[in-house]
Amino acid sequence: MLPACRTEGDVFTIPQFTLDPRDVEGFMDELHGFHTAFRDCFARREPRDHFFHYMVGQFSDLERKSIEPMALQVEGGNVRAMQRGISDAVWDDAQMLRTYHRLVNEDMGDPEGVLIFDESGFPKKGHDSVAVARQYCGTLGKVENCQVGVFAAYASRHGYALVDTRLFMPEPWFTDAYTRRRTQCQVPQDRGFQTKPQLAVAMLRELRDEGVLPFKYVVADCLYGHSPEFLEAVEEEASTIYFVSIPADTRCWLQGPVMQTKPYTYKGERRTKRVVSTLEKEPIAVETLAKSLHNCFWYRRTVAEGTKGPIEYEFTKRQVTLCGDGRPTRTVWLVMKRTMGANPSYWYSISNAPVSTRLPLLVWLSGLRWAIEQCFEEAKTELGLDQYEVRKYPGWHHHMLTTMLAHFFLWHLQIRLGKKSTGHYGIPAEDLAGGGLAPKNLDA
Repeated sequence: MLPACRTEGDVFTIPQFTLDPRDVEGFMDELHGFHTAFRDCFARREPRDHFFHYMVGQFSDLERKSIEPMALQVEGGNVRAMQRGISDAVWDDAQMLRTYHRLVNEDMGDPEGVLIFDESGFPKKGHDSVAVARQYCGTLGKVENCQVGVFAAYASRHGYALVDTRLFMPEPWFTDAYTRRRTQCQVPQDRGFQTKPQLAVAMLRELRDEGVLPFKYVVADCLYGHSPEFLEAVEEEASTIYFVSIPADTRCWLQGPVMQTKPYTYKGERRTKRVVSTLEKEPIAVETLAKSLHNCFWYRRTVAEGTKGPIEYEFTKRQVTLCGDGRPTRTVWLVMKRTMGANPSYWYSISNAPVSTRLPLLVWLSGLRWAIEQCFEEAKTELGLDQYEVRKYPGWHHHMLTTMLAHFFLWHLQIRLGKKSTGHYGIPAEDLAGGGLAPKNLDA
């Protein structure tokens, strides 16, 4: 488990998950109660029951949590029926998400909440699954045949949870050569190509428009920090503060450049435009700036307590004006981070935090991405997030939604019961078929 972020002068510390369901009396009864919140998201009882059976299987200690072993182990499970229930049955996904977000808000909502965006890869064999392609897979750290999902997580002083996701579909999937595969995988006809930052923007705006989960901060890695579209979407709400990574070759000015008016002719018409003065210094790469700063301007801070002691980095910040296509774009805090020692490694981030912001807040923001990484780790190792065997577009999203709900349900139990024990999630497989743990219909 990754260490909690603990920084000097931080806004709050995000807690860790510490619940062992074996310590929860009446675990399955609790799960039945949780599922009643989603009763109206299904028009028929059968898909509602499959939804329940599927989640029960995810909580088992089965070695592989794909549909077939779960259906064979859970009392009342049926492989074909569960496959249809996940991939083909009609779910009211929008209502399920709204209900889910209300539950997350009840347990974790905080005015200073944080939205975190990141992607996760899922290696896949074959070429029949929706959106599968040779592309970069972060899980493997290389280009491989895989699917990639863009996820949004919510974190606060009360916990963390995945709250939305979108399947990234590579651009070739929208060519005529893939028409038959799109139809077979039930890709919505109105679905067009969207970059990963554009998928994140869609989730951000939907969460903001929904108005259920309060958040003050948005955190993301370099892919999103390098996207003007993503930054502009965050800036649509003036009170939202972002903290995003940027590439080392990002160029900037330490002071806003002097601008001048330059006349030019377009189709015979005289016009003018604002350009950077020819007397102005060239913008420099943030890497060059960081390595030019004297050691006395770097502040040593402990960011976490590791297994071998405190984890320390050095930080510094500067107000800079970013350069895009040779022109100034936005004035932001540039936050620079480096390892200790003679040959340090460097990282760079930007934030639109107010000018009065002090370093401790920015150091705290620099450590928040661990929460979504922890979501991925827990959901993959314990709930089978990456062990699905569905090929269709609806099935992929249903699996991800069910896994998100299962992960949050455990947080709900920890918060409701105040549990402080540690352990793994698994319910013994033999208990899934007896001992009072058999799933019940949710029609009561």
